[in-house]
Amino acid sequence: MKKITLLIHCKDQKGIIAAVTNFILKVEGNITYIDQHVDVEQNVFFMRLESQLTNKEISLAAIKEDFKNTIAHDFNMEWDFFNKDLKPKMALFVSKYNHCLYDILGRYSAGELNVEIPLIISNHMDLKPIADQFNIAFHHIPFTKDIKEEGERRQIELLKQYDINFIVLARYMQIITPKLISLYENKIINIHHSFLPAFPGAKPYHSAFKRGVKIIGATSHYVTEALDEGPIIEQDITRVSHINSVDDFIMKGRDLERIVLARAIKLHAERRVMTYSNKTVIFL
Repeated sequence: MKKITLLIHCKDQKGIIAAVTNFILKVEGNITYIDQHVDVEQNVFFMRLESQLTNKEISLAAIKEDFKNTIAHDFNMEWDFFNKDLKPKMALFVSKYNHCLYDILGRYSAGELNVEIPLIISNHMDLKPIADQFNIAFHHIPFTKDIKEEGERRQIELLKQYDINFIVLARYMQIITPKLISLYENKIINIHHSFLPAFPGAKPYHSAFKRGVKIIGATSHYVTEALDEGPIIEQDITRVSHINSVDDFIMKGRDLERIVLARAIKLHAERRVMTYSNKTVIFL
């Protein structure tokens, strides 16, 4: 049986749940999961639904067309159906830090992430041996101010060539260009420490250590043109104290980055994230 996921959001109004569930019944689907949320302040309704189609003769394309012309039209919905059996294709962007890359590829090899990873793009050659170890294509694209346009062009060409659905910045230390962001709106995931904006710069853990902070954290979010201000997908924290060294801070911070980024990838790949007004609704 084909498994499908439906995501919708629209103005909150009467009859949405009944209309959607009756539609799934009409196309001979068996609902296995359903959840919804209403943003009362903005009067916006959100829903995530999973279903198994019991009639093999009904195509997903036909279901989409029917839904578009009936339920979606009647309620003026933003919506999409996804085939759960098709794994989204994810590209990894990296620089020189390897902790997130190793963690993602380890989880990927163990079957923990419902994705395909056809390529890794980097502005340095340092992590190519890791890509080779996991038998994933590695593409070196230098990216500096003087050659930024050429780098962007090559990045986009590769993403189209490999039919990439979303991008993960696994400690990629370059600013993503507006054109790439527009092509992958809410489909570029970043990870960083949660000290911003208090401790900017190249050594935030050293600055935090000097100030005697008690909590450190990591944040994963979608990339927007406003640097590090995109919709937040996942966060976590851990406590530190006077007994911890700077190295302890860095180690704990990197552990959080691994965990938080992996969670964000999993949520996005399983179609559990909906974005609006620069924030997210997460269906668990």
